[in-house]
Amino acid sequence: MADAPATPDRTADQAELRRQVPRFLRSLQVERNLSPQTVRAYGSDLAAYCDWAEREGVDPLLVSHRQLRGYLAELVSAGYAPRTVSRHLSSLRTLYRWLLREGVVSVDGAAAVSSPKAGRPLPRVMSDAEASRLLSTCDMDDACGLRDRAFLELLYATGARVSEASGLDVGDVDLAQGQVRLFGKGSKERIVPIYRECCRIVRRYLEESRPVLAVRRKGGEPTRGLFLSTRGRRMSADALRTCFERHVAQAGLDPTLTPHAMRHTFATELLAGGADLRSVQELLGHASIATTQVYTHLSAQRLREEARQAHPRAE
Repeated sequence: MADAPATPDRTADQAELRRQVPRFLRSLQVERNLSPQTVRAYGSDLAAYCDWAEREGVDPLLVSHRQLRGYLAELVSAGYAPRTVSRHLSSLRTLYRWLLREGVVSVDGAAAVSSPKAGRPLPRVMSDAEASRLLSTCDMDDACGLRDRAFLELLYATGARVSEASGLDVGDVDLAQGQVRLFGKGSKERIVPIYRECCRIVRRYLEESRPVLAVRRKGGEPTRGLFLSTRGRRMSADALRTCFERHVAQAGLDPTLTPHAMRHTFATELLAGGADLRSVQELLGHASIATTQVYTHLSAQRLREEARQAHPRAE
């Protein structure tokens, strides 16, 4: 954008905006009770905008939506991520609504500016080989090792959230029918089938390891929790996450992997194997099928990668 000559009125309006921004930030604290961190983020975004208006000779109190789009385009050119650009625009929209309410401006130039589309990142999934490496790190002759294997196997078999795994009671596992009852968000119940190997591992854990862990609990009624700590108490979601991270490290896998990667892998494998989207939605406990649709992109991406690797003329 070419620099425009700074007129006295334009310079005065630029200075006026500098004076109004602290008032606006105080209103965010008092009227909207925003956190200090959020208010600081607004302040940082608006300071950058004031700098731009002065540098480009733009009158910020008479700014047009075209000029604001030019500002956003400059942020994009500077390498800002779409989410960051959207945050800057949100700060400007909130500021100009407040300026209009306070009578500082007569037109809200930011109201007509649309947000840039932020691409939704695809979830991280594991290959079956990676999942097998993870499972193989568990010492099946140790009470905790067998428990960990049962936990990891159940994640892989059901796509359960780690909080759902933590909330499982012994009675929620029906090995005779080969299924598990999970309670998702909003205590919404769903039944998920589990494969034969998972049944075998969980049965062995219930028969061999869980009784050993359960007797270590001191005082009170025995817990009904499926996965028990070394002290015989139900393992929390945080404890299960730590368990997962430990085995990821032992397997030499990507340290950014989380238990949710097993959930993503479960969904992707089902779709790749021919399961329909509605069934996968039910098994994952998604309220909306739109949430499940991201896995169709993952499945297609995996097919493309396999085709590139397998085709003799693929680069």
